[in-house]
Amino acid sequence: MDRVSVLVKRKLMFFLGMCFLSGAVLVGRVIYIQTYKAEELQKMAYEQQTRDRLITPKRGDILDRNGVGIAVTQSVNAVSVIHAQVHDEEETARFLSQKLSLDYDTVLKKVSQRVALVRIKTKVDKDIAQEIRDANVPGVVVDEDVKRLYPYSSLAAQVIGFVGKDNQGIIGLEAKYDEYLEGQAGKILTLTDSKGVEISDYQERIEPVNGGSLVTTMDVVIQQYAEQTLAKAVEAKQAKSGLIIVINPKNGEIYAMANYPYFDLNTPFKINNDELALNWDSFGTDKQNDYLNKMWRNTAINDTYEPGSTFKIVTSSAGLEEGKVKVTDTFTCNGYYIAGDRMIKCWRYPRSHGTQTFIEGVQNSCNPVFMAVAERLGAETFYNYMIKFGFDKKTGIDLPGEAVGIMHKLENIGPVELATMSFGQSFQITPLQLLRAASSIVNGGYLVTPHFASEVIDQEGNVVAKFESEKGEQVISKGTSDTMRMILESVVSDGTGNKTYIPGYRIGGKTATSEKLPRKNGKYIASFMAFAPADDPQIMALVLIDEPQGVYYGGTVAGPVMKELLSNILPYIGVKPVYTEEELKLDEVKKSTVPNVTGLTLAEAKKLIKEAGLEADVKTDGENVFEQFPLAGEEVNMGTKMMLFTK
Repeated sequence: MDRVSVLVKRKLMFFLGMCFLSGAVLVGRVIYIQTYKAEELQKMAYEQQTRDRLITPKRGDILDRNGVGIAVTQSVNAVSVIHAQVHDEEETARFLSQKLSLDYDTVLKKVSQRVALVRIKTKVDKDIAQEIRDANVPGVVVDEDVKRLYPYSSLAAQVIGFVGKDNQGIIGLEAKYDEYLEGQAGKILTLTDSKGVEISDYQERIEPVNGGSLVTTMDVVIQQYAEQTLAKAVEAKQAKSGLIIVINPKNGEIYAMANYPYFDLNTPFKINNDELALNWDSFGTDKQNDYLNKMWRNTAINDTYEPGSTFKIVTSSAGLEEGKVKVTDTFTCNGYYIAGDRMIKCWRYPRSHGTQTFIEGVQNSCNPVFMAVAERLGAETFYNYMIKFGFDKKTGIDLPGEAVGIMHKLENIGPVELATMSFGQSFQITPLQLLRAASSIVNGGYLVTPHFASEVIDQEGNVVAKFESEKGEQVISKGTSDTMRMILESVVSDGTGNKTYIPGYRIGGKTATSEKLPRKNGKYIASFMAFAPADDPQIMALVLIDEPQGVYYGGTVAGPVMKELLSNILPYIGVKPVYTEEELKLDEVKKSTVPNVTGLTLAEAKKLIKEAGLEADVKTDGENVFEQFPLAGEEVNMGTKMMLFTK
């Protein structure tokens, strides 16, 4: 017998070694799979053997400060098709297209898709969904779904925002607090074979986790007052647009933020311009999106403008705080002021205000007075106060897309720039930046953070998140703040803001007439900033009317708007009038008792209201009154408007 060669032995040993190594690898792999991958593979196998249908969670509501629903969720249904279970594609498509009012070819295309499950339509009303369910068509399934509703349609549209088809927030508070509102989807799991056919009637249900409800600082009644007043003013002046913000200057809580024109939150992709709507289909997608984005734009935070004379309160505060001006100082207005090598006119040019005290200068909104104060301060100090008042940064409001002011760099501020900045020109800020600074000027000097969110609550009303707002940095002293409140109250009682005077109420404010760029184009923004009561501000508001036709002065255009707004809001928030002896003699302070019109027809209610010397303001469509404000028995001024809610 021949001896085995060394080469053969080596080959044999190599082969045995490879077999051993392969066996070891396989054993290791089995151990790895059994020990470390078992759970993952089991899950994959389960998913392969089951079909899951998502259950949309109920999106949390958005509520005003009194618990009134501004955005709510309604339970509806979704209709889907499981292709593997369909017996007759054409008959199924015909049935669904009829029931759901859809195009037959579109439905047939979906039904014919060879996928596990395809959605035919979401947001289906319960009655129609039940009819489809009762028909028991093979392959057609009806699942739970939700539909977002906005009971007040256009109320605070640019603030609240809306959701897309996937129930995720698009703009506004819906987008900002989406993580709290959206919830977590549930599932319905069904066992299937390799072809996707159900092999058991048993279904496993994983319940959805509903979203929390956002409680805001907004007040529906104040928001309605603001929108009603604003719409009337913009339409009367044939203006381009308008804005009203109402805030608590002590803590930054926003009660109302109204933009006009507005849009319907229930149909947010329908343009609100009749002329554009007629030609809508002729526009490309990009152009349509541009128009929609403009419609959704919240000008209070997204746009900047030259504030004009309302900014003079900042110049005044800085001058008083630095001791560069006293209330008793006198100034002479010749109708212009020489800054550097340029003559800058007062708004009264070629007339002049003559000699006046600082207080009278503020009352008259005299440009040369503020240019003189700014010159005393100097560019660096003036610039530092703009920084202190926060014009170089966002306010921190809890809404997406906030813009920030556009300011000169310190090194670029010469005598002319300093002079024009003193009365609110040559730089731009957002309306909310101005209102934030104004709040600090009247609240003791603290820079508050404007905000809407108060807390998030679950389905049982338990607080799951609380949003606290810090008091903020003190930018001026309490003494300066007290002085500014006194001066601004005199602007309403004796100065350019006299059209906002309301008997029995102490109101402070400042007017502005801002010329839009480019200069000399005849386009202006009329605005008015006011607060009340002047000795202890509970509320502050800003009114902007963009491009009013005809008379465009802030005091003349925006002043009456502010008066109407505060006439409604102050009694509503419980600020009672205190009349002087002279005011008691005025016809407009005579009292009337509010009649009870709840439960009456609209015609009957209007008759009683007229007999009481009041006016009716119908807020909703309907024939019968189910709610009123003010409430029956309250004593109000003659001519007060009663808000009626009908159904």
